[in-house]
Amino acid sequence: MGAERPKQYLSCAGRPLLAHTLEALDGAWPFSAITVAIHAADRALYEEALARLSPKAGAAMGPPAIGGVTRQQSVLAGLEAIAAKQPDIVLIHDAARPFPSAALVRGAVEAAAAHGAAAPGTPLSDTIKQVDAEGRVLATPPRAFLRAVQTPQAFRFSLILEAHRRAARAGIADLTDDVAVAEWAGAPAYVFEGDPANIKVTTMQDLKAAEARLKGAAGEIRVGQGFDVHAFAPGDHVWLCGVRIPHAKSLSGHSDADVALHALADAIYGALAESDIGAHFPPSDPQWKGAASHVFLAHAVERVRARWGFICHLDVTLVCETPKIGPHREAMRARIAEIAGVEVERVAVKATTSEGLGFTGRGEGVACLATATLRVP
Repeated sequence: MGAERPKQYLSCAGRPLLAHTLEALDGAWPFSAITVAIHAADRALYEEALARLSPKAGAAMGPPAIGGVTRQQSVLAGLEAIAAKQPDIVLIHDAARPFPSAALVRGAVEAAAAHGAAAPGTPLSDTIKQVDAEGRVLATPPRAFLRAVQTPQAFRFSLILEAHRRAARAGIADLTDDVAVAEWAGAPAYVFEGDPANIKVTTMQDLKAAEARLKGAAGEIRVGQGFDVHAFAPGDHVWLCGVRIPHAKSLSGHSDADVALHALADAIYGALAESDIGAHFPPSDPQWKGAASHVFLAHAVERVRARWGFICHLDVTLVCETPKIGPHREAMRARIAEIAGVEVERVAVKATTSEGLGFTGRGEGVACLATATLRVP
């Protein structure tokens, strides 16, 4: 795809593509475990994707398996990783197919139970030509008997594990899917009805189409607003947007008094119509005394994920005479993006004064206005 990272970790509708796939699988069937085969060098990207899952989907994830040079080696590593669980049935799915429906997954499970080895397939709408190296047509296979095969491919676990082990021992490494491995090992394989909507992201055009579809599935746009104020008190630094800034005073509050993160959390709660920060983290509760405010923003973001939504944009306006925000703006944007799990391009941090008027104009404290734009079902 010409991208800077493997396609399963590219951002799509606010989350890594892999996160959408795992979320869809978890919602489609009550799996006993979901295991991902990853490249050894991609663990940080994988952990980043897992951090974007809802709590329910995250709880279904087992430890990753470290894959190999080929698809076959990676699948075998995944199968070996779950062998101790002794599952009856295993489904093998492409990380780059983010739209496995519940009906498709149910059909896969049923086909594995009935046949031992099966894959979803869709009829071909185009005429197929077999050609030689020069492009000369050799044959026109009747398309009525041809299928475009998808994933998840489904197997009785013992059958496909033994087939992969045998292929590995025989040095067979160029089979393009797991049904082909089962066929090579002599097991009869079947095709059940696939889903044309179960697309595989292969090109940047596919990625954009998937993003448009995911955004449409997210439903309506919600906009929430937040506002917070904290007064200055004796100290030597302030926390703003999750960044520690040296200053002649500190901000007074029950937590670390990060006025910007408080306003942002309230904006997200408002967009979800889930009350405010005080309802989720009562100031009367001593456990929040002196707490780092990134905890509050992270909780608000998790509430978005729990609703199957995603954050489109976060906007912060700080109102103060001091400290000066400009030198810290990019660090603030980066920190908010890190806490919220979004691209920094989706975060805006602005600052203004109140022209010497009011408590901010007199240098008595800092105020913050924030807006959060979400898509939620």
